[in-house]
Amino acid sequence: MQDIHSYDFSGKRALVRVDFNVPLDKETLQITDNTRIRAAAPTIKHILDNGGSVVLMSHLGRPKDGNEARFSLKNIVEHTSNVLGVDVKFGGDCIGKEALEMSAALKPGEVMMLENVRYYKHETAGTESFAEQLSKHGDVYVNDAFGTAHRAHASTTVVAKFFPNDKMFGFLIEGEIKSVDKVLNSDEKPLTAIVGGAKVSSKITIIERLLDTVDNLIVGGGMAYTFVKAMGGKVGNSLVEDSYIDTAKRIMADAETKGVNLYIPVDTVIADDFSNEANTDEVDIDKIPDGWMGLDVGTKTSEECARIIRDSRLILWNGPMGVFEMEKFQAGTVAVANAIVEATTKGAFSLIGGGDSVAAINKFNLADKVSYVSTGGGAMLEYLEGKELPGIKAIRD
Repeated sequence: MQDIHSYDFSGKRALVRVDFNVPLDKETLQITDNTRIRAAAPTIKHILDNGGSVVLMSHLGRPKDGNEARFSLKNIVEHTSNVLGVDVKFGGDCIGKEALEMSAALKPGEVMMLENVRYYKHETAGTESFAEQLSKHGDVYVNDAFGTAHRAHASTTVVAKFFPNDKMFGFLIEGEIKSVDKVLNSDEKPLTAIVGGAKVSSKITIIERLLDTVDNLIVGGGMAYTFVKAMGGKVGNSLVEDSYIDTAKRIMADAETKGVNLYIPVDTVIADDFSNEANTDEVDIDKIPDGWMGLDVGTKTSEECARIIRDSRLILWNGPMGVFEMEKFQAGTVAVANAIVEATTKGAFSLIGGGDSVAAINKFNLADKVSYVSTGGGAMLEYLEGKELPGIKAIRD
């Protein structure tokens, strides 16, 4: 494994796996959020500034029928050119004679983009011969796609074996790994994790892992009501996973044994319908009337969560406190976001990860006021859970 900081790129083609799986407007096919492209820009620019050329490789969406036009990376070439300030050429395919001739002819400072690797089923199957064809586009392989590092696909993992002495992480993956490692392995205290989202079932492994590390674990979002019901509370029509009541009880017992402050919301904003036009009220979280559902945390909970967060030195936020997409139910998530910003200003290290938390921090325009916003989603969760990610392992081996 090489180090991108010291590697000599002069005269070399860098095959860079990026995660340009960006959201597109269904009608115009225009990019609606370019976070992932901007996040990869420092790696690409570093290679160009150091005398190399770049061949970009990515997937986009989940094409089922081969070359579906709406999943073509051609749709994002112009936007990528604008972000990089370099005219990006388009390969028309990701393998084959024409694409190979184009990448072979690249001069230092030039960039080209290959077509969607998922147009070939060999990508997700991790087919070695397909990975070998992709490898012919570069002299050095740089993996900077943290969002797909948990997939053992041809372009994320298998291709690395064709660059035994010339493979490395880009700045994005490097930053992701350092940020998660800092949260999980630092001696700084107190460490607070805020875990929200709809379901306990999707967060069990991460909660169990965090109980060995954190001082405070704040539970928010829809999953809170499963814990409240486990404590004997009345939750009305709120989202509950009845098959995970015992799991919630076990987590509460484990937290007590390990001396972790497990904070379950005490009040909630309820609604008589899942809609921004619903009638609302604020009640104790264990006294929700039948026919009503909890869609956000209440004022007391918001204040207590903010206090815990402000007193923290390390903060991990994964999952919103309520249905923040609707204005009536976003106050709890806003309160948490603002408290994280305040703690960061005072010197705490804050890591925001997981799709909905990232969407929330972006929606409230606070992304540049926290320490690190992960682009990883599922990959970050698996890394937090202690799993070895194939895309990471392939570079380190």
